[in-house]
Amino acid sequence: MFALTLAAAVLVGVTLGLFGGGGSILTVPVLVYLAGAPAKAAIAISLFVVAVTSAVGAIGHARAGRVRWRTGLLFGAAGMAGAYGGGLIGPYLPEGLLMGAFAAMMLATAFAMIRGRRAPARAAPRREPPVAHMAVEGVIVGLVTGLVGAGGGFLVVPALALLGGLPMDVAVGTSLLVITMKSLAGLAGYLHSTPVDWSLALPFSVAAALGGLVGGALTARLDATRLRTAFGWFVLAMGAFVLLQQLPAT
Repeated sequence: MFALTLAAAVLVGVTLGLFGGGGSILTVPVLVYLAGAPAKAAIAISLFVVAVTSAVGAIGHARAGRVRWRTGLLFGAAGMAGAYGGGLIGPYLPEGLLMGAFAAMMLATAFAMIRGRRAPARAAPRREPPVAHMAVEGVIVGLVTGLVGAGGGFLVVPALALLGGLPMDVAVGTSLLVITMKSLAGLAGYLHSTPVDWSLALPFSVAAALGGLVGGALTARLDATRLRTAFGWFVLAMGAFVLLQQLPAT
């Protein structure tokens, strides 16, 4: 089962490398249903995995000049505050509630992937982002990340594009910096009361990071748009499965 879990981790990383987001939404179900981890521990491990894989992806985007550091650090700092709060609150919530919220996040991610990533209707000129709006948005998105252990790239990218006026490719690269920051903050919150099995978390993260490198290399060779849509339907089915698991037995 451990080998199967690592294989699934590679798949998570490949999808992250191909699509720039969305793949991390599978981390918690893999840890819960394949590795047998408790839900709260799975969320904590997921935050670590998301941080590692996002950091690896951000390095490549930064080298290509697709990271807007000031905007990313501003949004990320606000996200860290929300994620740390979510990480403190999450361990004290019922596991059924957390998994139900996570299933809702999966469904939202699936719809976003099926719909496709669209650029803003009007290309926003390069400008300094509205600090107050970015801070509020960052805290809200960070809170969601801290509670359920998902990166929330489908929320971060539009926020950076619309509020920060970033081109879509720069928004994607900058989002990975933001996701890394808030995932680490959420993990710090969970570690106050939730033990993490590092013998599972570390190899899972390494496998996912390697998968991310493979996915990034495949991007130019595959039709990522069609793959993203197909993967969105898969995430939709998985989200429905997780949600059904939380319904009371009759």
